[in-house]
Amino acid sequence: MLKSMTGFGRAEKNAGDKTFLVDIKSLNGKQFELQLRLPAMLRPFEFDIRRLLSERLGRGSVDCTISLKDTGSSKPVTINTDLAKAYYKPLAELSAALNLDPSHILSTLVKLPEVITPSAETLSDKEWNELQQIINLAIDNLNAHRTDEGRSLEADLLSRINNITTQQQEVIRLEPLRQQKIREGLVKLLEEQVGKDAYDTNRLEQELIYYIEKIDISEEQVRLKNHCDYFKTLLDEAEEAKGKKLSFILQEIGREINTTGSKAYDSTIQKCVVLMKDELEKAKEQVLNVL
Repeated sequence: MLKSMTGFGRAEKNAGDKTFLVDIKSLNGKQFELQLRLPAMLRPFEFDIRRLLSERLGRGSVDCTISLKDTGSSKPVTINTDLAKAYYKPLAELSAALNLDPSHILSTLVKLPEVITPSAETLSDKEWNELQQIINLAIDNLNAHRTDEGRSLEADLLSRINNITTQQQEVIRLEPLRQQKIREGLVKLLEEQVGKDAYDTNRLEQELIYYIEKIDISEEQVRLKNHCDYFKTLLDEAEEAKGKKLSFILQEIGREINTTGSKAYDSTIQKCVVLMKDELEKAKEQVLNVL
């Protein structure tokens, strides 16, 4: 079963008195590339989160956002008393000099920089374990999406390979006719150029055997069939990450198709080669999305 690199997963749950929302989006990519956005309190856990995502997602361009949702609960703050006192004296003197009501000084003080600051928050070990479960749940949802996409990819790739095999069978059927046409064409050319009885038929047969052996495509057809069979076998294997292997096999399939085309010297076989190349290019586009 194939798994796509494309998918989306979301999970939202409580970790202690905090509520986390985890969104993960994945697109195709040659390696694992991660864009990670975290609230400040999770910075100490960034490397652990990156490692978790890398181990479970394997390959692809991944965008992950972890948000801390506002639960409405009060958050502890710290009041810098010494700094507030330092601010108060010049403010009181300024208020007296301007004959202003000093009762508003407190409301001004609490707005000044660094007087009131939120207490540094972090996660307890229990909350961190719960957060990992939330991230894993989002990854599970994303992988389920990837599996669904993989089924469509597998069906399409199998169809492309079967179409290539169908055209290859037509090439094999046409191969004896191609050799006969080449033989008849050369004989006709000799008869037109030097006369029907002016050449050595035995020598002609020797040259024909040598020439037809040079343009023989039977070995290419054997290798092409083996590559297609291996591609279909690999599709059925349980291994998840096999996109690179499939891509390599498609390169080998393309090599045999190109060699067949260059040695064919037959318009009907060339048409089959063109159709095989078309299916191959579509398969290459699809395999780019396979994990």
